[in-house]
Amino acid sequence: MELTPERLVAQLDQEPLRPAYLIAGPEPLRVLEAADAVRAAARAQGIGEREVFEAEGNQREPDWNALSASFRAPSLFASRRLLELRLPTGKPGKEGSEVIADFCAAPPHDATLLISCGEWSKQHGGKWSEAIGRIGHIAVAWAIKPHELPEWIERRLRQRGLRADRDAVQSLADRVEGNLLAAAQEVDKLALLSDGETLTIERMQALVADAARFDVFRVLDAAMNGQGAQVSRMLAGLRAEGEAVPALLGMVVMELQRTAALARVSARGGNLSSEFKAQRIWDSKQPMYRRALQRHDARRWEALLAQAGRVDRMAKGREAGDAWVALERLLLAVAEPRALRLLAVAAS
Repeated sequence: MELTPERLVAQLDQEPLRPAYLIAGPEPLRVLEAADAVRAAARAQGIGEREVFEAEGNQREPDWNALSASFRAPSLFASRRLLELRLPTGKPGKEGSEVIADFCAAPPHDATLLISCGEWSKQHGGKWSEAIGRIGHIAVAWAIKPHELPEWIERRLRQRGLRADRDAVQSLADRVEGNLLAAAQEVDKLALLSDGETLTIERMQALVADAARFDVFRVLDAAMNGQGAQVSRMLAGLRAEGEAVPALLGMVVMELQRTAALARVSARGGNLSSEFKAQRIWDSKQPMYRRALQRHDARRWEALLAQAGRVDRMAKGREAGDAWVALERLLLAVAEPRALRLLAVAAS
């Protein structure tokens, strides 16, 4: 039976750890928190050894032979092990499907398998996921729909010991526009700042300040996630509020530099996981970068970074043009390759 990530977290408190878990979906925060809950349950139940398997370098799949060997090998330093398999695409392929199905057919007594996937749809499943469902749990983090977001925020507020009236919750939902990570960060901030009283809409708006830095994060997330319509809408809002392009551009350049560095590592077949760590990119954000890297190659990311320099010159009056229009076109090109025709950037 398919569970929600939240239901899986509750289930972990009610039963011994199962032999296998599959946590997948397009909502990275929910995937990450459910996987963290499995790890915490493993530690609480005495699992002291952990191995992680994921694709590295220019490989699209993990080392299935190594994973299969680890399934068969007894633990050297602990009585039980947690084996993590990270599949960003949610597709293990024929070889991987067989390795996972073999594990599920006769799960080792000393091992628990945790599989997390950054992408998922009805077509992703197969015999391998069905095998997991027979011996463990499957939790899918479908995207939260707009009408579901207020309830999600209200539940998270309650978990942090906070109360808020309906208008206050809706105000926060409107602000984060579906970005669960942003919503979670705001709730954590409210837990620190709240005085224990029920949050009204006035109090909510006073505590959740409209800082430009936060709004730039939202615009950049939309661009990296390929959400061009949101990019245009949020930039228009920032412009109407009187923000200046130079105040926003620093974060834009930093994000483009970071992604260009990832693209260079990927292009030469380097260890992308290590580069994520070097760039201090959280696990929950990595699927977003992986999707963005699929849209543009390393040369194009460098060209987009150069385009940011043109935006900067326009904003400072050193080059003719409307800096706001140029910034919008730049971020639309990040979100959608077809928008490259708006720039002087040749598609490769």
